[in-house]
Amino acid sequence: MKLSIIRSACSSIRIHPACPGSRVSGLTRRCLPVGPANNRLILRTASATSSGGTSPKLAVSFGKQSQKDDGFDCDSSLREVVQSTKEAMLALQGRNPVVQPLLVIIQAGEDDCLLEINKKMAGRIGLNITQICLAKECSEDEIVEEVLKLNEDPRVHGVYLHLPPAYITSRVLNTIKPEKDVDGISDLNMGRLVRGDLSKGFVPPIASAVLDLLEKHDSALEGKTVLLVGGEGPLGVSLQCLIERSGMVALKGNWSSKSLQRQVMQADAVVLLGAGNMDLPPTWIRPGAAVICCEPTLETDEQAIEMSSKSGLGYLTAAYRTQNVVGSCSRWLQEQQYRPWHLHSLKLQPMTPVPSDIEISRAQTPKPVDQLAEEIGLLPEELEAYGRSKAKVRLSLLDRLHKQPDGKYVLVAGITPTPLGEGKSTVTIGLVQALSAHLKLNSFACLRQPSQGPTFGVKGGAAGGGYAQVIPMEEFNLHLTGDIHAITAANNLVAAAIDARMLHEATQSDKALFNRLVPSVNGVRRFSPIQISRLCRLGINKIDPASLTPQEVSTFVRLDLDPSKITWQRVVDTNDRFLRKITVGQASTEKGQIRETGFDIAVASEIMAILALADSLVDMKNRLARMVVGTSRSGQPVTAEDLGVSGALAVLMKDAIKPTLMQTLEGTPVFVHAGPFANIAHGNSSVLADKLALKLVGCDGFVVTEAGFGADIGMEKFFNIKCRASGLRPNVVVLVATVRALKMHGGGPNVSAGAPLPKEYIDENLSLVAGGCRSNLRKQIQIAQLFGVPVVVALNVFKTDTQAEIDLVCEIAKECGASNAVPCHHWSQGGRGSLELAQAVNEAASRPSHFKFLYNIEMPIVEKIRTIAQQVYGADDIELSPEAKAKIDYYNQQGYGSLPICMAKTHLSLSHMPDKKGVPTGFVLPIRDVRASIGAGFIFPLVGTMSTMPGLPTRPCFYDIDLDPVTEEITGLF
Repeated sequence: MKLSIIRSACSSIRIHPACPGSRVSGLTRRCLPVGPANNRLILRTASATSSGGTSPKLAVSFGKQSQKDDGFDCDSSLREVVQSTKEAMLALQGRNPVVQPLLVIIQAGEDDCLLEINKKMAGRIGLNITQICLAKECSEDEIVEEVLKLNEDPRVHGVYLHLPPAYITSRVLNTIKPEKDVDGISDLNMGRLVRGDLSKGFVPPIASAVLDLLEKHDSALEGKTVLLVGGEGPLGVSLQCLIERSGMVALKGNWSSKSLQRQVMQADAVVLLGAGNMDLPPTWIRPGAAVICCEPTLETDEQAIEMSSKSGLGYLTAAYRTQNVVGSCSRWLQEQQYRPWHLHSLKLQPMTPVPSDIEISRAQTPKPVDQLAEEIGLLPEELEAYGRSKAKVRLSLLDRLHKQPDGKYVLVAGITPTPLGEGKSTVTIGLVQALSAHLKLNSFACLRQPSQGPTFGVKGGAAGGGYAQVIPMEEFNLHLTGDIHAITAANNLVAAAIDARMLHEATQSDKALFNRLVPSVNGVRRFSPIQISRLCRLGINKIDPASLTPQEVSTFVRLDLDPSKITWQRVVDTNDRFLRKITVGQASTEKGQIRETGFDIAVASEIMAILALADSLVDMKNRLARMVVGTSRSGQPVTAEDLGVSGALAVLMKDAIKPTLMQTLEGTPVFVHAGPFANIAHGNSSVLADKLALKLVGCDGFVVTEAGFGADIGMEKFFNIKCRASGLRPNVVVLVATVRALKMHGGGPNVSAGAPLPKEYIDENLSLVAGGCRSNLRKQIQIAQLFGVPVVVALNVFKTDTQAEIDLVCEIAKECGASNAVPCHHWSQGGRGSLELAQAVNEAASRPSHFKFLYNIEMPIVEKIRTIAQQVYGADDIELSPEAKAKIDYYNQQGYGSLPICMAKTHLSLSHMPDKKGVPTGFVLPIRDVRASIGAGFIFPLVGTMSTMPGLPTRPCFYDIDLDPVTEEITGLF
């Protein structure tokens, strides 16, 4: 068993066995120490002899002048160092009053002499100091373990290894973070000193003290000769560098050299670096020369410590150490500030004809993700790498940059799409490539993570396309960092908990349930925190299980879920139509607990919506707890917290809440996070990704995010739901259109996924284009204008589009109210093909935005639904089914009436009828049901027949997807 003793200058001594599972209550162990040993300074000066020519006598001054010409004045040096460090400390705390620099000393054994010297000096400066005493015969692993803990503690700014030289191995030295190595003994810091770069490293305090004494001994240092005797380690190297940089000549000598006497007699100063008690005969030392003995020792030598302390020399070294700690803290604070970008863009060499997406992706070598992170101002500790090309970004970034002004916020939406999609992701990526790589404006793309449903179903990947895509595209489209899998696991844990709870309640008495829910452990029953929370919600303010009455026990243990009113379904991230409706509980072990339920696609889970809307880990945990999974037979909502599962959900989701950092083909940054569908959820990437990106780009930068499907669905939900949750306000809407979709809305034939395009979509047809522009495009522009945000139309150009068609779209778009309309060629040219769009967005963002919500949140649920139906979809009115009316009455009764609305509607038409293109009129919007996502924070009406589980087509995309077993290359992935 290892024994660790931790002493703090501001706390009592605590001793704890450092074995697995041990804890020290309330113990703060943060700060870093200084050199390889307790360097004891002994100062000696030789005075001039009288006539008679006898050898000079050696006078020991310990920093006080034995004669007027001795020149040593350690007290004045100490005062100067203390005063300058105090001033630096005041300046540091003026910038951040709550910061308190901390020095930690790691030593072997329990000697407190060094701690006392450093503690007194730290008290004069105003910083904290902590001592960690390991066993006298501690191992290298034990030392490294302590250092690693201190490395990761942001409160520690200096680590001092007060250990025997044999313990200071290369592994130990280089475990210390260089920025916390205030004794400057690590290889990196020593290399910086030798090179003369001290902007990041530290001068060893003992070396600073020696140089200070030399300067006080003789102010004219130029040309003086200093002999360094012994010492081949860091102290000798650092002293030699500092002496030579001061204009003196540094010579090396050793105790066994025959020429040592001659070297000593010729030297103006001698610095003894030996580890023993070797001494120089007084006759060797020339008159007026200084002798400084730096004797590293770990033996308890109270007399030496006392003499050093009285003379102030031990304090001088300690003062320089505290100066380094304050400097380390100041540098740390500086690193916490916003860092300007130094983005290195990747060059593109577009080919004609344009190769497949995966061929383009493979032809570009992405930057290592840690390099990209450094270029955009992320700190190493804010990154969690998942391989070479992607990484999670920690939410601590928001705390670090909370004072940093946000950049400009751009939303990419679209007109009502064809089943093939109109390229919003591609436009988003092309736009940020143009902004960053070509206009040199910081920009970030924030995209949704693709579901495996479209990837293996009809649409294919979602990484963009052509020369505007996220790379590596196969990693983007397949699993990524596992967020969707975490959501699937969490969602299905809730489903399992529901069925298990109903089974146990149906087969056990109140007493048996209570005994199992609150088991006796070592003869003691205790409620878990989540159970106490449930008791409080029930109005039972008791924490002793034995104090509950039988009625309170029954109320506590029985959720009494109504099987016909369970709203929670299982999920899987595959298009599987045969799971839309299933029957569970048919095994004999389920004891007749048979009920109908079903599966949704994973991205339709309420947990996905929560992930996208949460603004912190605390917020996500609270939202998960509030999720309503069903209703009791008495009509009360039952939540995930009632099930006792919400804490476990937070554990499953703790990594998924961090956005994933990737890059575009041109090396510009991308956040990939969350991925709800816009026809059955709010359809936007995460609030957290947007907030992190807005801080990183700086006040003049751009964050470009996308909303799913058309502006009538994704954009409306972005404004009314996401912007309410985030508090963010967009500056510009980019509305994506294609000639293909405009022709469809202008009266062209149907477009079906997997079927060849009719000739009307390949040949020039200005009449169809004009019809689509003056119907659907005009309406979508007007929808954006309802929210007071300027609109730039981006025409995603296909190779079959003619110049006349392109010009016509841009002309009519401006007539319909767009601030600008430009063609985009990013698919074939990358960022260079979206330069005109980037300039238009930059110009539009400089204009004032007058953002407003479509409806007041306090309006009745029915009126909020009606407002969306009439003003956004163009319906004459809404029609509520009896079931929908009953649900609305129930939600009002439960206090959910002030939540925003998330319409579940087809994305293929402004109306509820997928085949009605253009701008349908004269219809009444049917609301067949109304459900609530209380955790996510919205009410979602179901319009018509909406499926939350897509099905596979006759020929899915997976027919073309394959793996080469030799090269492991993926083929056929879009």
